[in-house]
Amino acid sequence: MNEKLVRNTQRLVEWFKQEALPLWSTVGINPTNLGSYERLDASGKPDLDVNLRVRVQARQMFTYSVAHYFGWTDVAPQVVKGLAQFVDNFGRHPSGQGYVHLLNANYEVIDSKQDLYDHAFFLLSLSWRYRAFNDDESKMEAEELVAFLDEKFGQKCGGWSEGDYDAPCRRQNPHMHLFEAFMSWYEASGDASWLARAGEMFALFETRFFDDSENVLLEFFNDDWTPLAGDKGRIVEPGHMFEWVWLLRWYQACSGREVSRYADALFQKGLEIGLNQNGLAYDAVTADGKVLDATKRCWPLIELVKAGLVQATAGHEQGEQIAADALERLIDRYLVSSTPGAYIDQLNADDEVSVDVAPASTLYHLIVVAVEAQDYLQQLEMDNE
Repeated sequence: MNEKLVRNTQRLVEWFKQEALPLWSTVGINPTNLGSYERLDASGKPDLDVNLRVRVQARQMFTYSVAHYFGWTDVAPQVVKGLAQFVDNFGRHPSGQGYVHLLNANYEVIDSKQDLYDHAFFLLSLSWRYRAFNDDESKMEAEELVAFLDEKFGQKCGGWSEGDYDAPCRRQNPHMHLFEAFMSWYEASGDASWLARAGEMFALFETRFFDDSENVLLEFFNDDWTPLAGDKGRIVEPGHMFEWVWLLRWYQACSGREVSRYADALFQKGLEIGLNQNGLAYDAVTADGKVLDATKRCWPLIELVKAGLVQATAGHEQGEQIAADALERLIDRYLVSSTPGAYIDQLNADDEVSVDVAPASTLYHLIVVAVEAQDYLQQLEMDNE
């Protein structure tokens, strides 16, 4: 067993229990309306002037539901209840279906568009509320939400539109998170209809998102899912490539469908073109390795850890070591805020801090990798007994 992986998994889990979950359930919550603040500033105080993305509430409900399920905190029931109440009071769409996109600092709706990406996270959050709290209302709400997405945003050429607005292109990203949400619901409920939904997303990946000539994941498309022309159509995000490796292996575990052709290709190509000399993940590159955006947010490195773990489980000889090294870099480079429980969001081209605020939304990424690493090590222990 990799001692570096063991040590840093313990560090991350304890960071959650002792620092992150207490911080974001107290300082991170508005005591007046029980909603999550959008972010904490460099001093660890809520940024009271910034607009609030409504999906942040869904991500925080997910985080505390997961933490409750694994016994990492005692405050999750009231935190999740408060967040749900906040969404009911401020985030519901005036039509009575779905959610608005953006609130201002006074909690007034300033963008009422219904965005597919936002709704994917509400669907994911509902799956963990159902799983953690045996909340049948969450299941009913999820079924109603999917029916709403089908009716309002379903497209004949597959998937859903970006939302109820004119979008310049279609993105794989919302569909990736719907893939995640569908599999989460399948695991939570055992209902095979959710796995069938995940299969639809896998089909889109196979036929549209994955470029088998370059072994990369494409991001931006025309309405008919042909790749967008020009420079934007060439953008490759290493973090999303690693995230799809994790999702594909999850889908394989759920469905029995062999995905190694895709997972191995994305993992290898991501390692080749997506990392700098210090092993940090670029925000954007091209398929031939040209760096488009040399900044490095926290979450792509998290996805590398997850990808390494699932690849190791699938038999990749270096997967475990890659995950262990990436996890150590994640902790040492990003979880170094002067506020215990906060983190650094982004490094610049020279690997120096460029964005020192801590977005609440990043906690979703962090708790997933903490759980994945813990589960991986527990499975190794069981296999070795």
